[in-house]
Parts: sequence; structure tokens; C-alpha cells
Amino acid sequence: MIVRTLIHMFRSRRKPTLGIHDVGRMNLRVVATDLDVLGHMNNGVYFSLMDLGRMDLMIRAGLWKQFIEKGYYPVMANETATFRKSLTHGTRFVLETRIVGYDDRAVYAEQRFVVEGEIYMSAMTRARFLKKTGGTVSLAELAELTGVDPSSLRPPAWVDEWAVNVQLPATRDAAPSEWS
Repeated sequence: MIVRTLIHMFRSRRKPTLGIHDVGRMNLRVVATDLDVLGHMNNGVYFSLMDLGRMDLMIRAGLWKQFIEKGYYPVMANETATFRKSLTHGTRFVLETRIVGYDDRAVYAEQRFVVEGEIYMSAMTRARFLKKTGGTVSLAELAELTGVDPSSLRPPAWVDEWAVNVQLPATRDAAPSEWS
């Protein structure tokens, strides 16, 4: 995956620029290393490829370099996916990425795997930005760097409820693994 990431970082820099709220599109193909023993793309590979889609959008919007310079980096807090049809070896598809909103702590992006205009998989992601020096990048800091007003774009209502329902305790709080 690291080789694929480096290739796409290079390619993204040569693609047309996008606004941060535009839909980013990447043309990809299922390769042999994407497959599981059943001959279709492994569910974990979808999430790895989604990283490429979000990176592509940030590079093309001119933000990736700014994040690196500030020592900011994104991390996934939550992801959910719905799989509709299988992607098999050699299938060409488009990975679409779009920021759909902000809450008081995170950025939400919807991503789709599309074959000939038809959605095969759709996912919602919730990301936060951290500082290499430690701590979390506030939305105010993010807004200052990007020029985006986070209050201008709220995620869909179901996403707010989803984020609350899947949240785990804070990293400093106890989170025992107890099955009922």
C-alpha cells in the first residue's frame, strides 16, 4: 500500500485543483493484492483506498502542504461502510470523496466506490486532526488554516446520531472490554 500511496501522491499533484468541498474523483483498478480468498476486494482494502481519496482531495485543494508545514495530520475517529456489490480483479472504478460537514471536533467525509456510474460501496468517515507536537487541532485552528467556516456545513442528521452512538470513551478514560 505504501507504494500505491506514493504513486497517487505524485499523481494528485498533477491533477486539476479542487475546492475543499468539491467531489474528488480517483480512477482506480482492483489489483491482485486487493483480493481476499473469495476473489473479491477485501473489506479492509476499501478503507485503505479511502485514505488515498481523502489525501487526494487535500492535495488537490492545496491543503496537504499546509498541514505538513503546521505539523497537523488526520486520523480516523469513526468509519462505517455499506457494501452493495463486489469489486473483482481488474474492475475499474472511481473513488469519490466529498466533505459533507463539520461538528465541534471533527470533519466528516462521504466516500463512494463507483463502477460505470453505479455505487458499489458507500462509507461515512469522521476524522480529527492531531498535532505532531501533541494535542488536537481545534476546528478554530483548522478554519484559520483552511479559510473554511465549519459552522457553514453540518453533516446530515443521521451522521450526528451515528457519531454519538459509536463513540468510545476518551483515551484517558477507562475502557474495559467486558461482554454482557
